[in-house]
Amino acid sequence: MRCRLTQNMKSSNRTRATLPKMKLLVVDDEPANATLLEEILGEAGYTRVQSITDSRQAVKVCREFEPDLVLLDLMMPHVDGFSVLEGLRHNAFDAHVPVIVLTADITEEAKLRALSLGATDFLLKPFDHVEVLLRIDNLLELRRLQLQLENQRDAFEDAVRARAEELRHVQAQLASL
Repeated sequence: MRCRLTQNMKSSNRTRATLPKMKLLVVDDEPANATLLEEILGEAGYTRVQSITDSRQAVKVCREFEPDLVLLDLMMPHVDGFSVLEGLRHNAFDAHVPVIVLTADITEEAKLRALSLGATDFLLKPFDHVEVLLRIDNLLELRRLQLQLENQRDAFEDAVRARAEELRHVQAQLASL
């Protein structure tokens, strides 16, 4: 069953060719966890994955790497995932980037706090590989659509500005007659 689901996900990712090209950032202090996520994502066809194990660098790396989705651990030394999440949302490299929290903290308080700080999704470790990939795929599809909408809005605004300039030019010509 798991192999069939994974195969279906791979073909689904191939049919939506833009998703594997999107950037994913893994923030987890445990190198083994980061490597596991990189392998899972690589097998699913994602080619633009970056991992960091020092949570103090998360906001800076997000600004530089500009990920389309962040996978974030909560329990990390130096700067915990809550602080990283707060920094991501308030230092806004892009406040709309989805953040999936992956944590072993099973408390309701942790889940509610993460979600209230702007986490898009919350999954417990150990996580089911297929479920994580499906959630990533869903959130990246939403992100792709959001970016497409923003591009269309920008193009529309440019067209309106250009047309307004043309009208001002024509109005000026008519006024000079």
